[in-house]
Amino acid sequence: MQANQWSIKIAETILSHCDNGYHPKIANKWGYVAGMTLKAFDWLSEWSGIENYHNFVKNHMDLFINENGTIKDYSIEEYNLDHINKGKNLFSLWNRTGKEKYEKAIQQLVTQLEGQPRTSEGGFWHKKIYPFQMWLDGVYMSSPFLAEYAKTFHVSEGFDEVARQILLIEAKTRNPMTGLLHHAWDESREQRWCDKETGRSFHAWGRAMGWYSMAIVDSLEHFPVNHPKRGQIMGIFERMAHDIKNVQDQESGLWYQLLDQNGRERNYLEASGSCMLTYALAKGIRLGYLSGIDPDIVFRSYNGILKHFVTEDEKGVHLHQICKGAGLGGAKYRDGSYDYYMSEQIVSDDLMGVAPFLLASLEMEKLVKVKNEECLKVSQ
Repeated sequence: MQANQWSIKIAETILSHCDNGYHPKIANKWGYVAGMTLKAFDWLSEWSGIENYHNFVKNHMDLFINENGTIKDYSIEEYNLDHINKGKNLFSLWNRTGKEKYEKAIQQLVTQLEGQPRTSEGGFWHKKIYPFQMWLDGVYMSSPFLAEYAKTFHVSEGFDEVARQILLIEAKTRNPMTGLLHHAWDESREQRWCDKETGRSFHAWGRAMGWYSMAIVDSLEHFPVNHPKRGQIMGIFERMAHDIKNVQDQESGLWYQLLDQNGRERNYLEASGSCMLTYALAKGIRLGYLSGIDPDIVFRSYNGILKHFVTEDEKGVHLHQICKGAGLGGAKYRDGSYDYYMSEQIVSDDLMGVAPFLLASLEMEKLVKVKNEECLKVSQ
């Protein structure tokens, strides 16, 4: 593993922000961005053989997992899918240590999902405070966790639940004209951010499609080959990948903040969504989930990320053009309009973008290795 590899350089830059071994944005709360960052480090530890990266994960998780298995700063009663995401890191900790506290923490998060409020067709509400709403973000937060739980503890109905969530939200949010998935769906049609006929939010947000695409590849990795919905999930991913390819910016290879508004004034090429889509498509190609997608699509997007979003200096690697956050509804009401998505703050070096950049870099390195091995076989 080379020190000049992007995955290592990004990871080392993140570590350089630690104080006494702890990163202020990862050690501060039980949060989904911290969870995504730690999962990237866990996979990087496996890929690179650098044990320190796994220790980084363990040390930060142990800040929140009490010896009796309860999770600090976590409440089941919030029924918030975002709170499941960090739990993905519990499986490798339990596998490595056998400590009962990790298994108990896993079971606590599963208990939340068992009681998670649902739409009439069984779709998880994104949060208890967002009644009858399914968001693409939430599929990433919960589905890969539940799929790994189903595999680890041999709970076959867990796979059925994951398939239900992935397929249902696709059916509710997909725009048949573009093939793109809109950010969220409101079964009640009560929210100002939704179309009163379809219940869909108004736009296809790049990062939301990134969340959903990552949810598919990270969930399928755990699915048994003979699961009756496995091929269907792959099929909708294949179909969607072509629609994502169709809105890829031809010049840069990147994707816009709003995928359904390419070329519109103020719409901009956005880093987190571009990194997530690159990661998901590259992983889908590597694992054979995408059979009709040219790998050139991700090589172009990854090169675009490096060219348009990344700078380096003595402090390490910097990522720019990150949408800090976007949502729908809430106390300070977010109406899902074009102007709303353009109004959200654009920042640099936020883990919301840097973690997907690490994931994309890791997956591109794996894909290059696979492609090189294929070339070697052909030439022999």
